[in-house]
Amino acid sequence: MLDATPIDDARVDAYLTRIGASRPAQPDLAGLRHLAERAVLSVPFENLDYHLEGREIHMDKRSVDKVAIDNRGGGCYEVNPALGFVLEALGYEVDILPGRVHRPEGVGPFLGHLALKVTIGDDAYLVDTGFGRNSRFPLDWNSREVQSDPHGEYQLKDVEDKPGTVDLWLGGRPLYQVVETPVRIEDYAPSLWWYRTAPDSSFMQALFCSIRTENGLVTLKGRHLNVVDGDQRSKTVLQDDAEVIAAYKTHFGISLDRLPTEPENSITTGVRTD
Repeated sequence: MLDATPIDDARVDAYLTRIGASRPAQPDLAGLRHLAERAVLSVPFENLDYHLEGREIHMDKRSVDKVAIDNRGGGCYEVNPALGFVLEALGYEVDILPGRVHRPEGVGPFLGHLALKVTIGDDAYLVDTGFGRNSRFPLDWNSREVQSDPHGEYQLKDVEDKPGTVDLWLGGRPLYQVVETPVRIEDYAPSLWWYRTAPDSSFMQALFCSIRTENGLVTLKGRHLNVVDGDQRSKTVLQDDAEVIAAYKTHFGISLDRLPTEPENSITTGVRTD
């Protein structure tokens, strides 16, 4: 459970309107699939507030307002709790699963990722709208077979030397691992502080915004705009601030009166958004 006190109906309705979703008649799998898909296709995976002076990152119920009212997205610490609060208000049983991201140099730190586990009766599902390479639909938590999704072939695998730990694979490569023992949002406070302040934090080393579309992906990293639409791909270097601000509005629905400060020696890898 994320919070003992659910968010009110006004917040739920605002979130559903924001993602273009209808309210499920009951907390069933069909409703969960609909909500997860709409969130993935509507809420950008982005870190703009990490680079906008005076902005804070909230993992509590204010994350719902950022998505629903401010028309923004965020990282896993924001967009997954936001969806989780809405799901709980709609009657779903939701837990937070702590994760470690697989990186080229090895597995990252504990609490380096935040995913959701949604239980419906005797069944459970991994729901993740904040990773960049997450599935569009919930994944069957109890299955160890390959699960086909519009974003690829996913598979959950038990980690042999770590009981209670599960790896998520995509196309034969590991993405991250999660521990099946739930944690609280409050447990992430030290990790959020590190991601917000550490020079080694990938969120501080790069500026990115991406969103899935029905047939592809749109990514803006600094001034580099990449659009994938089916078999068509385009890469554009935006020439000035006005073009960048317009791109945020056109492709992500984000209205900015000033641009985030792009990090010096900005990296284009480290946080995968494809």
